[in-house]
Amino acid sequence: MTISQEVPAEAAEATDARGRVAELHAIREEVRRGPSEKATQAQKAKGKLTARERIDLLLDPDSFREVEPLRRHRATGFGLEAKRPYTDGVITGWGTVHGRTVFVYAHDFRIFGGALGEAHAQKIHKIMDMAIAAGAPLVSLNDGAGARIQEGVSALAGYGGIFQRNTRASGVIPQISVMLGPCAGGAAYSPALTDFVFMVRETSQMFITGPDVVQAVTGEEITQNGLGGADVHAEISGVAHFAYDDEQTCLEEVRYLLSLMPQNNRENPPAVAGNDPAERRGDVLLDLVPADPNRSYDMHKVIEEIVDDGEYLEIHERWATNIIVALARLDGHVVGIIANQPASLAGVLDIEASEKAARFVQMCDAFNIPLVTLLDVPGFLPGVSQEHGGIIRHGAKLLYAYCNATVPRISLILRKAYGGAYIVMDSQSIGADLTFAWPTNEIAVMGAEGAANVIFRRQIAAADDPDATRARVVKEYKAELMHPYYAAERGLIHDVIDPAETREVLISSLAMLRTKHADLPSRKHGNPPQ
Repeated sequence: MTISQEVPAEAAEATDARGRVAELHAIREEVRRGPSEKATQAQKAKGKLTARERIDLLLDPDSFREVEPLRRHRATGFGLEAKRPYTDGVITGWGTVHGRTVFVYAHDFRIFGGALGEAHAQKIHKIMDMAIAAGAPLVSLNDGAGARIQEGVSALAGYGGIFQRNTRASGVIPQISVMLGPCAGGAAYSPALTDFVFMVRETSQMFITGPDVVQAVTGEEITQNGLGGADVHAEISGVAHFAYDDEQTCLEEVRYLLSLMPQNNRENPPAVAGNDPAERRGDVLLDLVPADPNRSYDMHKVIEEIVDDGEYLEIHERWATNIIVALARLDGHVVGIIANQPASLAGVLDIEASEKAARFVQMCDAFNIPLVTLLDVPGFLPGVSQEHGGIIRHGAKLLYAYCNATVPRISLILRKAYGGAYIVMDSQSIGADLTFAWPTNEIAVMGAEGAANVIFRRQIAAADDPDATRARVVKEYKAELMHPYYAAERGLIHDVIDPAETREVLISSLAMLRTKHADLPSRKHGNPPQ
């Protein structure tokens, strides 16, 4: 018999307090070591760390306090009664990240392949309840083979309890899922319910039905990584917010993300003292953004120039790249940035960009993170696939998210802002607290060329020189309706600012809005477009 099955003989003979303490320490040491050296080596051979090594990387040194390390399952049948290891394949507890409390659970693949059974699930339920009650973030380190088949429907019910708690915690505490191994079937829905999903290339996969089932049903042959690997979910499906090459880098980035998040929805994100002056001018911005609305540029460089020390954490970096969403600091205070990216699809809004931005706006609003929107948008992407794919309802998700947000909201129009996309991207008319524009801005229903072709269609067609006539009416339209001060004259923006003063204007405006209070109508909840 091993210690994972029965109490050691010498411990069983202990009768006094010292003997009992020795027994406790012996059991604790066995729990810490895990099931066997062979199982540990098998984990290492896959290029993966053990569950305890992962927890040590995530949390501050010596801060982890384990909950229920001695838990064992009570299931019988299929040989389970002869194998009852401590922890039951999941390590749960709390510790600190940068000195702040964080709850964590980590599947131990060395025990039952990390599969979830009744006792395993109850441990996770308990730590989730503790996180919600304490008002502290929850991080799950996922490396499990799904439901424990030997325990049947009891294991499936355990997932239901996790999903219910994921939903109850949504918008209350930050929830982060870190995928460090396989996650298949119903188990994949828990990460999908959380705020952020991290994945590691080659070693982590997520899918509802695996390659074998896919091949049997559809005839398609595909590998696990090709079906649900990190790059697939970071670039194609949008399921993963972050993807990294190794576990160490991944867990370090989780720590960085936690440093930008509040503990719960009743607190503000942590502010820090910085060395980047609030009044720092950004003269380089005058050259970064071309005045010609048809010329491309990289919005990342604009963000780097504006935020503290040029540092920001981009979310969904490789999915829907025509829009950028990121967390950064301005004068030490965390902000959420939403920005069109002219270097990708000219910065248009499409189905995926709308969903990406909408989810980010909702997350920021839930956790008291002010929103800064940088506009350079030519409109929504036209096309049959977009219309048939539901661009109307998907675009409405972004509109709904902005209209529903009560955090401080500032929008800045860098260059063009055309049509419905201008309204959707947090215009003053849908509730932005402050709206600014650079002198290069063009706010209009559509571009001058398109507008002139509609308004003066007959005049152009009847002209002896249609091209010259078109050029003339385009110039007239721009002068009349698209000059930089048209919107300011009508109160549709609050001010036109010098691009070099953007950082200072944003910081002073956010400082004024820090005490903003806004209430939503009394209701059970809204019914957002799906």
